[in-house]
Amino acid sequence: MQPLYIKNDDERKVVTEKLARVVYAETLGSSLLAAEALCSMIANLHLKTARLLPDIATDKSIFESLAEDSARHASLDADAGRRDFQMCLRTVRRMMNGLLNDSVMGATKFHRAENLPQWAVNAGYIAEIGGMLFYL
Repeated sequence: MQPLYIKNDDERKVVTEKLARVVYAETLGSSLLAAEALCSMIANLHLKTARLLPDIATDKSIFESLAEDSARHASLDADAGRRDFQMCLRTVRRMMNGLLNDSVMGATKFHRAENLPQWAVNAGYIAEIGGMLFYL
Protein backbone atom coordinates (compact mmCIF):
# COMPACT_ATOMS: atom_id res chain seq x y z
CA MET A 1 0.00 0.00 0.00
CA GLN A 2 1.27 3.47 -0.91
CA PRO A 3 1.77 5.96 1.95
CA LEU A 4 -0.85 8.67 2.18
CA TYR A 5 0.49 12.17 1.63
CA ILE A 6 -1.64 15.10 2.63
CA LYS A 7 -1.04 18.20 0.57
CA ASN A 8 -1.80 21.55 2.12
CA ASP A 9 -2.42 24.14 -0.56
CA ASP A 10 -2.27 27.00 1.93
CA GLU A 11 1.41 27.96 1.72
CA ARG A 12 1.10 30.30 4.71
CA LYS A 13 0.00 27.42 6.95
CA VAL A 14 2.83 25.24 5.67
CA VAL A 15 5.41 27.95 6.40
CA THR A 16 3.88 28.62 9.82
CA GLU A 17 4.14 24.93 10.70
CA LYS A 18 7.75 24.67 9.45
CA LEU A 19 8.80 27.74 11.42
CA ALA A 20 7.02 26.53 14.55
CA ARG A 21 8.85 23.21 14.30
CA VAL A 22 12.19 24.97 13.92
CA VAL A 23 11.46 27.33 16.81
CA TYR A 24 10.44 24.37 18.94
CA ALA A 25 13.54 22.35 18.02
CA GLU A 26 15.90 25.26 18.67
CA THR A 27 14.31 26.30 21.98
CA LEU A 28 12.88 22.90 23.00
CA GLY A 29 9.82 24.90 24.03
CA SER A 30 11.73 26.08 27.10
CA SER A 31 9.93 29.41 27.51
CA LEU A 32 7.75 31.98 25.84
CA LEU A 33 10.61 34.50 26.05
CA ALA A 34 12.92 32.15 24.13
CA ALA A 35 10.27 31.49 21.44
CA GLU A 36 9.56 35.22 21.10
CA ALA A 37 13.27 36.01 20.85
CA LEU A 38 13.87 33.49 18.09
CA CYS A 39 10.76 34.61 16.21
CA SER A 40 11.93 38.23 16.55
CA MET A 41 15.26 37.27 15.02
CA ILE A 42 13.48 35.48 12.15
CA ALA A 43 11.29 38.54 11.50
CA ASN A 44 14.33 40.84 11.57
CA LEU A 45 16.18 38.61 9.12
CA HIS A 46 13.17 38.57 6.81
CA LEU A 47 12.70 42.35 6.95
CA LYS A 48 16.35 43.36 6.68
CA THR A 49 17.38 40.95 3.93
CA ALA A 50 14.09 40.43 2.05
CA ARG A 51 14.64 36.68 2.36
CA LEU A 52 11.39 34.78 2.13
CA LEU A 53 10.16 32.98 5.22
CA PRO A 54 10.04 29.55 3.46
CA ASP A 55 13.73 29.99 2.62
CA ILE A 56 14.61 31.00 6.18
CA ALA A 57 12.63 28.07 7.62
CA THR A 58 14.79 25.55 5.76
CA ASP A 59 18.23 27.16 6.09
CA LYS A 60 20.63 24.79 7.84
CA SER A 61 23.21 27.55 8.19
CA ILE A 62 20.79 29.41 10.49
CA PHE A 63 19.18 26.53 12.37
CA GLU A 64 21.44 23.75 13.60
CA SER A 65 18.41 21.55 14.34
CA LEU A 66 17.79 21.12 10.59
CA ALA A 67 21.00 19.12 10.21
CA GLU A 68 20.27 15.41 10.40
CA ASP A 69 23.23 14.83 12.73
CA SER A 70 22.01 17.44 15.21
CA ALA A 71 20.95 16.28 18.67
CA ARG A 72 17.89 18.52 18.26
CA HIS A 73 16.87 17.19 14.83
CA ALA A 74 14.37 14.67 16.24
CA SER A 75 12.56 17.54 17.98
CA LEU A 76 11.41 18.77 14.57
CA ASP A 77 8.92 15.89 14.67
CA ALA A 78 7.42 16.82 18.04
CA ASP A 79 3.78 15.94 18.61
CA ALA A 80 1.75 18.93 17.43
CA GLY A 81 -0.54 18.55 20.44
CA ARG A 82 2.21 19.26 22.97
CA ARG A 83 1.57 22.42 24.97
CA ASP A 84 5.12 23.68 24.44
CA PHE A 85 4.87 23.12 20.69
CA GLN A 86 1.51 24.92 20.63
CA MET A 87 3.18 27.86 22.39
CA CYS A 88 5.80 28.00 19.60
CA LEU A 89 3.07 27.77 16.96
CA ARG A 90 1.12 30.67 18.52
CA THR A 91 4.30 32.74 18.72
CA VAL A 92 5.11 32.13 15.05
CA ARG A 93 1.54 33.12 14.14
CA ARG A 94 1.92 36.36 16.12
CA MET A 95 5.19 37.07 14.30
CA MET A 96 3.67 36.37 10.88
CA ASN A 97 0.74 38.67 11.66
CA GLY A 98 3.06 41.51 12.75
CA LEU A 99 1.96 41.27 16.39
CA LEU A 100 5.32 40.45 17.94
CA ASN A 101 7.58 43.17 19.31
CA ASP A 102 11.29 42.91 18.55
CA SER A 103 12.81 41.52 21.72
CA VAL A 104 16.32 41.11 20.25
CA MET A 105 17.05 44.72 19.22
CA GLY A 106 17.29 44.09 15.49
CA ALA A 107 19.40 40.93 15.66
CA THR A 108 19.55 38.79 12.53
CA LYS A 109 21.81 35.98 13.77
CA PHE A 110 21.88 33.71 16.79
CA HIS A 111 23.47 30.67 18.31
CA ARG A 112 22.78 28.73 21.45
CA ALA A 113 25.13 29.38 24.36
CA GLU A 114 26.59 25.87 24.26
CA ASN A 115 27.93 26.44 20.71
CA LEU A 116 30.34 29.04 19.39
CA PRO A 117 30.26 29.21 15.60
CA GLN A 118 33.27 30.70 13.84
CA TRP A 119 31.33 33.78 12.72
CA ALA A 120 30.64 34.68 16.38
CA VAL A 121 34.22 34.42 17.70
CA ASN A 122 35.00 38.13 17.32
CA ALA A 123 31.44 39.44 17.29
CA GLY A 124 29.70 41.04 20.22
CA TYR A 125 26.24 39.78 21.01
CA ILE A 126 23.49 42.27 21.74
CA ALA A 127 21.05 40.07 23.64
CA GLU A 128 21.05 36.83 25.60
CA ILE A 129 17.65 35.24 26.03
CA GLY A 130 16.72 31.69 26.87
CA GLY A 131 20.23 30.34 26.43
CA MET A 132 20.60 31.94 23.00
CA LEU A 133 22.92 34.77 22.01
CA PHE A 134 21.72 37.24 19.37
CA TYR A 135 23.83 39.36 16.99
CA LEU A 136 23.34 42.07 14.37
